[in-house]
Amino acid sequence: MKRLLIAAATAFMMHGALAADPDGDFRQQVNAFVDGWHDDAANTRPDYWDKFTPDAVFIGTDKSEVWSYREFKAWAKRFWDRKKAWSFTAQKRNVYFSPDKKYVWFDEQLNTQMGTCQASGVLVNTGKGFKIEHYQLSLAVPNPLMDSFTKAIREYEAKQP
Repeated sequence: MKRLLIAAATAFMMHGALAADPDGDFRQQVNAFVDGWHDDAANTRPDYWDKFTPDAVFIGTDKSEVWSYREFKAWAKRFWDRKKAWSFTAQKRNVYFSPDKKYVWFDEQLNTQMGTCQASGVLVNTGKGFKIEHYQLSLAVPNPLMDSFTKAIREYEAKQP
């Protein structure tokens, strides 16, 4: 009898969780796509590049890194050639989407070789899967370090031609 009650309570809670987020399956698809894309980079799989739209934009951590898809792919070629690129793993991600689910936008905190980073992206749902339209990566600077960090940037930029 105790097992039956536990099973019934579990089923009720699962039903409540699904009812609380009727778009949970869609969010899982988005998360699986973005996680897979990050894993493609970590393993330098060519599939990484197939997940972009032809007119996608990738913005990196340096202010000079605002790339079209082609520019970003050319810049990253050296990493794919040596079979070692970057490894990003999501700590957390928020997913949002248009009512028709054609467009998805997300923000995420990532574990990276640079420490914790934050990123945001825009996906288009093609009906056959997602494609990345826009992705922006940034360093997550703790507020107590901001003054010294911005001072270091100002000093660095003052020395640039």
